[in-house]
Amino acid sequence: MFDKEALLRELEFQFALSGGPGGQHVNKTETKVILIWNLQKSIVFSASQKKQLQERLASKINSEGLLKFKVSKTRSQHQNKKIAILNFEDLVKKALQKKKKRIKTKPSRSAKLKRLQKKKKHSEKKANRQKPEL
Repeated sequence: MFDKEALLRELEFQFALSGGPGGQHVNKTETKVILIWNLQKSIVFSASQKKQLQERLASKINSEGLLKFKVSKTRSQHQNKKIAILNFEDLVKKALQKKKKRIKTKPSRSAKLKRLQKKKKHSEKKANRQKPEL
């Protein structure tokens, strides 16, 4: 599908201070990982794949054309980096998958009859609730 190793070489990582559990240790270590990827400069994907990625990931790509991920789930920078890479790969795979074409179907004859019978029965039940005409 695509070369994962070449794609990983295109990624940039930034690190920042992360909140959450960890006590005083949190205040002095940069455990938050920010993954940055420039889609337009990518050499891994063809022009058509880039277009598809651009369309499907439009909400995640900023005005500069960069896709950014922030991960601060764990106290470890290495684990956060692994999580960011896995999430990024999953996102790209899902964006590149072709959507299944919807096959139009019609309700079967028996389904139509059942619906009409149910409708008739319901209307009779409602009609029986009315006061009788004298």
